[in-house]
Amino acid sequence: MSEATRTGGCQCGAVRFSIHGKLGRASICHCRMCQKAFGGFFGPLVTAPEGGLEWTRGEPKYFQSSVNIDRGFCENCGTPLTYRTPSSLEIAIGAFDERDDLAPTVQVNHAFRLPWVETIFEANIHGDVGYYARQEQIISFQHPDHDTEHWPERGLHL
Repeated sequence: MSEATRTGGCQCGAVRFSIHGKLGRASICHCRMCQKAFGGFFGPLVTAPEGGLEWTRGEPKYFQSSVNIDRGFCENCGTPLTYRTPSSLEIAIGAFDERDDLAPTVQVNHAFRLPWVETIFEANIHGDVGYYARQEQIISFQHPDHDTEHWPERGLHL
């Protein structure tokens, strides 16, 4: 992984981070706790360098999901951000502004994967042109994939 400074944050922008130093192992975890914490098929995570994480706007709230693990998330929008153990900190890959080079290199808890996860990309591709045109009309309140001086608190309490 690159040793350059990397940034990221939650969907609404209330929590932002900067990481200095070389990132560690990128993985996906198939355990049930990760499935529930991410609301998805698995938890995509990358290990942060020790002492290399700085919260630049806000900080996550934490939920202790097991005896040695807590998970950080944005209390405003719910974005999963961290997986913390007594000896390491992992960051959700999707929370990084630049993610293209963070491909997982290992699967953890593979025995607990959903049985169809191996074939999900064989599913048909949605091709309705009208659907995609309608999507372009949506006004997004999502924070952009870069740091901003101001944080517009849109969409928080609908």
